[in-house]
Amino acid sequence: MTRLKLGKLKVVRRQLLQRYEHQPFVSCLAGLYGCQWRRYQRARAQPGECCCSKVECGSFGLLILTFFLSFVFLYFWSEAQNDYNDFDWFNFGTLGFWFPWSLVLLVVAAALFTYIALLLVLAVCLLSEGQRLYLHWSHKTGIVVTLAFSVIATAILSDLWSKEWKTLLLSLQVTAPFLHVAAVSLMAILSWPIALHFFRMNRKVRQVAVLGLFLSVLFSLYLVPLGMYSPCIKEAGMLGPAPMLIGHRGAPMLAPENTVMSFEKAVEVGGEGLETDVTISYDGVPFLMHDSTLRRTTNVAEVFPNRTHLDASMFTWAELQQLNAGDWFLSRDPFGTVSSLSELDLSQAQNQSVPSLSQFLEVAARSSKIVLFDLRRPPYGHPYSESYINTTLQVVQAHINSSQVLWLPSEDRELVQAVDPDLQQTSGVKASIQELRDGHITKLNLHYSTMSQQQISKYRSVNISTNLYVISQPWLYTLAWCAGAHSVTTNSIHILSNTNKPLFLMTPDEYSLMWILTDAASAFLIMVIFIFHWWRERGLPFWSGSRQTHENGPYSKFRTDSWEVICVRWSPLHSDPPAGAFISLPLVFNP
Repeated sequence: MTRLKLGKLKVVRRQLLQRYEHQPFVSCLAGLYGCQWRRYQRARAQPGECCCSKVECGSFGLLILTFFLSFVFLYFWSEAQNDYNDFDWFNFGTLGFWFPWSLVLLVVAAALFTYIALLLVLAVCLLSEGQRLYLHWSHKTGIVVTLAFSVIATAILSDLWSKEWKTLLLSLQVTAPFLHVAAVSLMAILSWPIALHFFRMNRKVRQVAVLGLFLSVLFSLYLVPLGMYSPCIKEAGMLGPAPMLIGHRGAPMLAPENTVMSFEKAVEVGGEGLETDVTISYDGVPFLMHDSTLRRTTNVAEVFPNRTHLDASMFTWAELQQLNAGDWFLSRDPFGTVSSLSELDLSQAQNQSVPSLSQFLEVAARSSKIVLFDLRRPPYGHPYSESYINTTLQVVQAHINSSQVLWLPSEDRELVQAVDPDLQQTSGVKASIQELRDGHITKLNLHYSTMSQQQISKYRSVNISTNLYVISQPWLYTLAWCAGAHSVTTNSIHILSNTNKPLFLMTPDEYSLMWILTDAASAFLIMVIFIFHWWRERGLPFWSGSRQTHENGPYSKFRTDSWEVICVRWSPLHSDPPAGAFISLPLVFNP
C-alpha cells in the first residue's frame, strides 16, 4: 500500500509543485494575458506537448496577424503626416465642419497598436517561461476590433487617398535600413521561445514546420537590403546643394494662408520663393484664393450667408474686401501652431483680408523673391472667362520683374511666351525633353510622390530644374535633397530652413557594413540560443563537475523525495488521488 501511494504521488508531484510554486513574474504575465491571477489556474507546457490548445493557437496566430496589420496601418498613417492638412480640409468639404480627423486617427491607431504589441510581448514572455497560453475573451474581442479597424481604415484610405501609398514607398528609402535592424532584432528575441518549444516537441512534422517558417522569415529579412534603393546612399562628396524653399501660400503654419501676413512671414523666416493661387474677380481684379469658393478661408457665411457656395470669381473686388481672411485660422488652428504665436501676430492675423495679386507681387518685388502661381479659369459666363490670362499678365508686368515669375498656367503658353519671353515657363506635367524644349520650359513643378533621382538628373542635364510640392516633413526634404531637386514648395519654411544636413545619408560601404554586422550578430545570437536550449533540454552539464539536476527535461527542477511530498489523504476506492487531497507542508505521509 505504501509503495502504491508513493507511486501515485510521483505522478502528481510535478503538477503539484508547479501549481504552488511562488512565481510572481509568471503570475503577473498570466494575469495580464489571460486573467489567470491564481497559481492553480495556469499550467506549464509539458515536454512533448504543444504550447496551447487549437483554439488558443488560433488566437495567437490572429494576434500575430493583427500585430502586423496594425503596424502597417500605423506606419502608413504616421508617414502620411505631410498631407494631414489636405486630409482634414477634404473632410471639411465633405462634412461641412472642421475637425482634426487626421490626429484622431493617428492617436487611435497608435493606441490600438500599443495594446496589441503589449499582448504579443506578454505571450512571448509566457512562452519563454514554458507556460501554456490562455487568452482571456476580452482580449480576443480587442484583437478582433483592432483587426477590423486596421483593415477597414486601410481599405477606405486606399480608396480615397491611394497616392499615399507612394508616400509610404518613398519613406522606406529613408527608414528601411532602420526597419531592417529592428526586424532582425525582433527575430533574435523570438528565437528564445521558438527554440524552447522546438526542442520540447515530440513530432518531427511540427519541428520541421516551426523551424522552416522561422528560418524562411529570417533569411528573407537577411536578404531584404539587396532590393533596397535610396538616393541618400551615395559616395561622399556627391551630395548637391540644399533645395531652395518656396512658401506654399506663404507660411500657412504661422499665418492665415494666402494673406499678406503669410507671405511676409515666409520672407522673414528664410523663404526664397512664394507660391499662391490666383482667381479673377467679377470686375476683373486678380486676387488670391485657392478654393473655388470662399467658405473655407473667409467669413463669407456671415457677410453673404446666401452666397457661401457661389464661385469665388463671381464676387466683385469691393465685396471681397468686406471679408475677413484671418479669423478662421485662429478658430480652427489647422496646423496646431496658433498657441506659439505672439500677441502681436495674433492681432495681425485676426485682421487679414483677401489680398490682390498686385499686393502679393509687391511683397515679392520688395524682397527679390521668385513667385510661382497657379491661375484658375473663371466659370462660363464670367466677364473675364476668355481674357483672364491677358488681365493677369498685365498685372504681373506692372508690379514685378518678369524674370522672377515662374509662369505655370498651360493655356495659351505660346502667346504668353511671345508677349513676355522673360517669364520662366514652368510645366506641371512630365514630358519628353524635346517637348519641354519646344514649349520653352525651364522648370518642372511636380508632386513629391513622382520624385525620381534619375529623372531629376536627366532634366537637369538640359538645364531644366525641378520643383517638388508640397514637402513639409524633414524626411521628405531629405529625400528631395538627395535626389537633386532644385527647390521644394513647403508649408513649414520655419522648420526646413533650419535643416543643415540630410537626416539620413551614408556611403554604400557604410550601409554594407551596417547590413553585414546586423545579420552576422543576429545569426550568432540565434545559434547560441538554439544550442543553449538543446543543451538544457537534454540535461547536459554546462561546466565540468556540475551536478546534473534534470530528471526528465526542464521539469526536473521539481524533483522531490518521498519525505518532501505534501500530506495526501487517499482511499483505495479512488483510482487516482483527488485534486483536493493536497493539504499542507511540512510533508508527511499518512497511510
